[in-house]
Amino acid sequence: MPTILHIKEIYYPILAAFGFPANLVTIVILFRGNCGLSKCISVYMVTMATADLLVIIFNVTLYNIFSYHFPYPFLSYTAVCKFILCMNPATLDMSVWFTVSFTFDRFVSICCQKFKTKYCTVRTAAAVITTISVLICLENIPFLFAYEPDRIINGVHWGCRNKLDFFSSPAGAAYSWLESVFVAWLPFALILLFNCLTVRCILEASRARRGLRGRSSENQSDPEMKNRRKSIILLFTVSGSLILLWLTAIVSFLTTRLTHTVHYQADYAAPAYIATETGFMLMYLSSCTNTCIYAATQTKFREELKQMMKSPWRVMLIFVKKMKEYTKASCLN
Repeated sequence: MPTILHIKEIYYPILAAFGFPANLVTIVILFRGNCGLSKCISVYMVTMATADLLVIIFNVTLYNIFSYHFPYPFLSYTAVCKFILCMNPATLDMSVWFTVSFTFDRFVSICCQKFKTKYCTVRTAAAVITTISVLICLENIPFLFAYEPDRIINGVHWGCRNKLDFFSSPAGAAYSWLESVFVAWLPFALILLFNCLTVRCILEASRARRGLRGRSSENQSDPEMKNRRKSIILLFTVSGSLILLWLTAIVSFLTTRLTHTVHYQADYAAPAYIATETGFMLMYLSSCTNTCIYAATQTKFREELKQMMKSPWRVMLIFVKKMKEYTKASCLN
């Protein structure tokens, strides 16, 4: 077996084993609201964790593990297979665009003080998330018509394969390019734009604040700047990790399309295939990094995580203690 396939067989189960509980724990911690974050930020962070959890479920677990190792279970029915193939790009779209919405919210919160009171609210966040979700679902409807049954056995449709009429047609090719722009180029350009504008705003505000505070307070700590520093660290680590981990997949997609080297599936040693699969693995890894980022940058989130990690052991200790008491009482009787 080629090396890249060996790596995939080991990598994806490990990724699923870590990513599923990590995102689930993140959702629970943020939903409890004990991390000292505003409700608006918590809404965006919960939705990002939910989208990452869906990526782990559909793209990693169902597609790259179950469908690969168990080719003829329930998942291989054509209807189920089509649903999974449609959910794969949809969950990736949600993961990326929820990060864009989070980045824009932080930009408004830091740089647009007049607009902040109207935009940075739970109601607006819920409306933005709902609108993005609906648009993404509508945008991925054509994928339902992009696949056909791979084989028919006793009248039952099994598997999925690309419809040549769809992907070779001008409309299908245009849709494929638009999908790549929608999921990668446009959101990443927006993330970079909002981050650059946020940095410029923070630098200008820092200069003005130092001028107002004067030399007498140079050695004193500034709580406002500390809060902004924490917010900007969270923003840059979340958006920066997403861009870096998606970069290989984006470059691989662009180079293979421009050089017309898209028919390499049978050659597992082809550089295009290795680059594409490496890009996918790094891309899916981005669905597990936010939990680590929150734990590293947010003190209260780290404390909540420690408490949740201790809770199962506390329950087990209490259970063992009760069992010892029950056994002791039984022996005395």
